[in-house]
Amino acid sequence: MAKQDRAIRTRQTILSAAAKVFEQRGYQAATISEILSEAGVTKGALYFHFESKDDLAQGVLAEQDQRLVVPRRPCRTQELVDVVMLHAHRLQTDPMVRAGVRLSLDQQAHELDRSGPFLRWVQVVDQLLHDAQQQGELLPHVLPAETAEVLVGSFAGVQAMSQAVSDYQDLPDRVCALLRHVLPTVVLSSVLASIDLSRTRGAAVLASLDAASAQQPPVPEQPPSSEPLERQPVG
Repeated sequence: MAKQDRAIRTRQTILSAAAKVFEQRGYQAATISEILSEAGVTKGALYFHFESKDDLAQGVLAEQDQRLVVPRRPCRTQELVDVVMLHAHRLQTDPMVRAGVRLSLDQQAHELDRSGPFLRWVQVVDQLLHDAQQQGELLPHVLPAETAEVLVGSFAGVQAMSQAVSDYQDLPDRVCALLRHVLPTVVLSSVLASIDLSRTRGAAVLASLDAASAQQPPVPEQPPSSEPLERQPVG
């Protein structure tokens, strides 16, 4: 168990270091040597967990995806808003999410498959809209799949503009404005009247997630049982 715990910690240390380097340098300019230096681990430890720089980048993107989870709400439209506002808040506070977004929008990373985060986020939004439709929260003309594409694409543009203009400092305000423009064309006015669209909603959702996590024992991952002292890179 001690070896497994150490392996989990080492993997997370490497991912956190990779996120920092990718956010600062971008995918093309980032090097394994920089990530090793930032992580303070051996080359063998890194290659035990990740086969290549591409594998590291995909690990960062996967971590970003896991941070889209919010508490389930009776009103699915509120849950959708919570997902969007939480993501906006994490872009201000979470280096892993910032790195994931930097990677997913990095047009110079030609060899990196950047489609995953967009496709998975569209899937999450589509499902929430479908559930909201089943509960009678949406206007009759709404097509969940189409609306999901529009919302995710719009968020990508808004967050890119916020990053360029204010380094994400004004992102909650911009996202609130986006939702105030989009949701009235999608959601019944009677439902929309009860939705919390405040700029601090993302921070409140994260606080509730942290409180719930603190009350539960951690669920261990199942990594390989040990780490070699050294291993040659693949490829």
